[in-house]
Amino acid sequence: MLSKRIVAVARSRGAFARHAPGSGVSRTWHAAASHLMRAQFHASHLLQAETVKVPQMAESISEGTLRSWSKQVGDTVEADEEVATIETDKIDVTVNASVAGTIVELLAKEEDTVTVGQELFRIEAGEVAAAAPKEKAVEGPAQAEPPKTAEPAPPQQKPTPPPALSQKSTPEVPKEPKAVKQESKPEVAAPSRVPGSRNETRVKMNRMRLRIAERLKESQNAAASLTTFNEIDMSSLMDMRKRYKDDILKDHDVKLGFMSAFARACTLALQEIPAANASIEGDEIVYHEFVDLSVAVATPKGLVTPVVRNAEAMNFLAIEKEIASLGKKARDSKLTLEDMSGGTFTISNGGVFGSLYGTPIINLPQSAVLGMHAIKEKPVVVNGQIVIRPIMVVALTYDHRLLDGREAVTFLVKVRDYIEDPRKMLLAPF
Repeated sequence: MLSKRIVAVARSRGAFARHAPGSGVSRTWHAAASHLMRAQFHASHLLQAETVKVPQMAESISEGTLRSWSKQVGDTVEADEEVATIETDKIDVTVNASVAGTIVELLAKEEDTVTVGQELFRIEAGEVAAAAPKEKAVEGPAQAEPPKTAEPAPPQQKPTPPPALSQKSTPEVPKEPKAVKQESKPEVAAPSRVPGSRNETRVKMNRMRLRIAERLKESQNAAASLTTFNEIDMSSLMDMRKRYKDDILKDHDVKLGFMSAFARACTLALQEIPAANASIEGDEIVYHEFVDLSVAVATPKGLVTPVVRNAEAMNFLAIEKEIASLGKKARDSKLTLEDMSGGTFTISNGGVFGSLYGTPIINLPQSAVLGMHAIKEKPVVVNGQIVIRPIMVVALTYDHRLLDGREAVTFLVKVRDYIEDPRKMLLAPF
């Protein structure tokens, strides 16, 4: 088959025209054959390459921004190894290699907007990366034998290097600091900021930040937000934590914090005040018989709210483990849509950053959000005496379309009572 195609190409180029006996025919023949072989090789190369497309991310996500390439053309990858990262308005999606092989072409640039189903890169299947080390491993011992025969040569050269090394050692010492000085100069010259400068830097907002801004403004426009405050004496909870945190860390490998206590107190209070765990859908109020607790976590890209599912059925330790797991995934940008979808009530702890007071914004379609703040020692009156106690100010922002003031204040007071005497959580009917 190949010879027939070569003949056809040769005929088209006049290889079989009548010429005087010489090298003209052979040259044309070889040129046609080499041309066809190159075309055939190039075609086979393209046919072997597999095209990887932008995967399905979620029903509500149709496009994203290509944030970075983890691999470049010519790099070898294993099956399911990360090749690119796509940033969406909710999560970061990784695109993995479908097969083991070599990246032969990148079809998009960083910061490009890509859509679901768009061709992203091409990969040529083959276990190149796995075969290379094996060959090197085989070549290693084979090449190890010649040095054994060449061993007598080094001892003859050994007496000569010592004086050379001693001579070179003195100039090498000053050369190294010189190189360091040369490298340090650009570092000093790099910052071009001048006192009194009025320069400005514009940075494009990432998709997640844009989405957060959109949702926050939507919440302010849609909900009839109102905030109520209360003070909580943290003495009992802090004493309980101090007494048991070391044993819990030793036995369960979990750090006991305040979030688990507030989460448990909220789940009990929500079951007593169901309107705080409800949402509005059209002209209906949906009362949830479960508590999916959204926990606000600050990340470099913005605030995210992963969800602790069925928090009403968890104890302190289970809640702490789940919050720690979700927090780690959020900081590592490993959260999935399932981790953040839903949620019936939100807790935000601005106290870790030193906030004393604040009015959190409702996470629609939820009806309320609890804001925790920093603990500060304050003088308070107890049994007619002024004493110093650790006080935390808590805030409940609620949607007045669903909750009346009586229900909102009652909810916050119940949370306060549970925190000030954690033993009451064991006696709760739920």
